[in-house]
Amino acid sequence: MIIRRVLVGCLAGGLLAVSLATEAQQAGKVYRIGYLTGGSPPTPETAPILNAFLRGLNDFGWIEGRNVVIEYRFAEGKAERYAQSARELAALNVDVIVAVATPAAQAARQATSTIPIVMLAVGDPVGTGLVASLARPGGNVTGIATQDIPELNAKRLELLKQAVPGLTRAGLLVNATLPHAALITKDFLSAAQALHVQARPVEVRSADDFRGAFEVLSRERSEGLVVHSDPLVFTNRRQVIELAAANRLPVMYGNRIEAQGGGLISYGVDLADLFRRGAAFVNKILKGAKPADLPVEQPTKFELVINLKTAKALGLTIPQSLLGRADEVIQ
Repeated sequence: MIIRRVLVGCLAGGLLAVSLATEAQQAGKVYRIGYLTGGSPPTPETAPILNAFLRGLNDFGWIEGRNVVIEYRFAEGKAERYAQSARELAALNVDVIVAVATPAAQAARQATSTIPIVMLAVGDPVGTGLVASLARPGGNVTGIATQDIPELNAKRLELLKQAVPGLTRAGLLVNATLPHAALITKDFLSAAQALHVQARPVEVRSADDFRGAFEVLSRERSEGLVVHSDPLVFTNRRQVIELAAANRLPVMYGNRIEAQGGGLISYGVDLADLFRRGAAFVNKILKGAKPADLPVEQPTKFELVINLKTAKALGLTIPQSLLGRADEVIQ
């Protein structure tokens, strides 16, 4: 299985290199974890994020194949797969569902009102009805939410403006199928106005829409672009990076993997840290805690990554003051 091969390689024979049947019987009850994400099966590039979650489980004594079994479901950026995958996990009667990103969490919540759900990297869980409040979630959903969308997109635009001197027109690429897409756009427009930047939101709904979005940005002579990363955008990140290069457009991304893969700059949540913290929620639930009693947390670590190779290709000179703030500079 490709998931197992990739993860075994990345973990250097650690978490998944255990025999399933014999050790599971010796350990007593084996719990089942459903893992639902809008992304694709892990590759060497993306596996560290999932591995951080598995290591987090391991820290609490939960070893895949020994005392927990994980049922993986990957929507691969396709909206129609969420509901089906969530229903499959609910039918398996897993002990807890880990749902990555807002569409996955919503699909899981619609599929079951009884199985505990740990949401990760979800935007506006209160506004989308996933929880009653961050402090008192109620229901069967809790986890870690990127509640600070306004601050994040404002910060991304501010950093992009520092990287591109004289920036006056910038686009926002956003997945229109996200439940909180309107909020993302509204907050970006407010941030752009405060920074004296003319904003141009462009929407995508499927992998076929990215080329047209860049054509719009090119016609309107956008000087930069902020990408709101979600499963659809992240799954198609190579296409986005290639289109940005072809249009010589400086782009700010939301994930370090995108900058490492050729994007100009990224600023966003430290996903490895977030997924590691997500394992703590799973641990508490498997030990008897109720999601309704576990307050929703927010990210605490953010990272700035700058790709100087891409900057050079775009003819940009990144200010030393900005380079000095970066967590990683790719030469």
